[in-house]
Amino acid sequence: MVIRSTITALATAIALSTALPANAESDLTPVTVGHLVALDMAPLFVGVESGCFEQQGLAVDTRFFANPGDNNAALAGGSLDFNINPFTLPFFAASSGVPIRVVAAAGGWGVMEVIAQSGLDLNSMEDLKKHVDSGGKKLKIAVLQGDTLELIMITELQRVGLSADDVEFIYFDDLLAMVQAFRSGVDILSHIKPYTSEMIEKGTATRLTDNATAWAERAPNTVVSVLQSTLDEKPEVVEALLKGMICAADIINTDVDKAMSLLQGGNYYRVPDAVLKTAFNSAPSPISFSPDVESIQYVVDEMSKLGYIDGKIAATDIFRTGMIESLEQ
Repeated sequence: MVIRSTITALATAIALSTALPANAESDLTPVTVGHLVALDMAPLFVGVESGCFEQQGLAVDTRFFANPGDNNAALAGGSLDFNINPFTLPFFAASSGVPIRVVAAAGGWGVMEVIAQSGLDLNSMEDLKKHVDSGGKKLKIAVLQGDTLELIMITELQRVGLSADDVEFIYFDDLLAMVQAFRSGVDILSHIKPYTSEMIEKGTATRLTDNATAWAERAPNTVVSVLQSTLDEKPEVVEALLKGMICAADIINTDVDKAMSLLQGGNYYRVPDAVLKTAFNSAPSPISFSPDVESIQYVVDEMSKLGYIDGKIAATDIFRTGMIESLEQ
């Protein structure tokens, strides 16, 4: 199982620590940030391309992971200083003894979307309920196991009076493979902007729901995490990273065309500009970084019911959002 192997890797890596050495060739402090590819990681990418992090004294090295579990293990093992991962993943790390702390949301709301093949003529979760009640074929849903992308489906199925038994979950451990599976015919996809946005814009998919609807407007998709040792020993570096992300968010919020031009420098998303702009503009509110922790606790409780975690670790045990809340005042 993906989750079990991830926890094993995290437990093995726990003894290692994170170092943030000074850069001998400049006044910039080098830091490494592990990430996936989702719209809410745009502040990280824009921060790199715009110089926002350099203004805060950081030389940020971004490292892509296709699998959130690998991203988690890399942070636990000390090869990363920060990571940006779905907010469920820190709970797996904490459950295996990793002293992980979440310091902020990654940036962006309503990023997770559930989409259906346009030929199914489904435009809401209520339509899915009608399909099931009418005796329609059992639909296959692509999700990432133990991830926010599975939990949003659990929440929304329950909201309309359905359960996981009414559909068939197809589990993946690679975000890009999930997109390909949907393009190849999987009925429903729980995924992220701008990839969901692209398929909706092309007319091959319809939107059923998003995480802002399922949980709360400021329910995050991904979060910024560090080890406790980094928070204790290098709080100024944590603060500098968050300030750089706030700087980048301001660019996106006030001049989305400039932000998209900056993103082209790294070829981060590989979707048409019109799609990316639609994805940004469809957010329920401007980019910010203080998450709704109460909504996160709701999802954590659901994870416990599913047997993914033991329920002993609460959101308040690992979320340390005081710094970002102070910076955003």
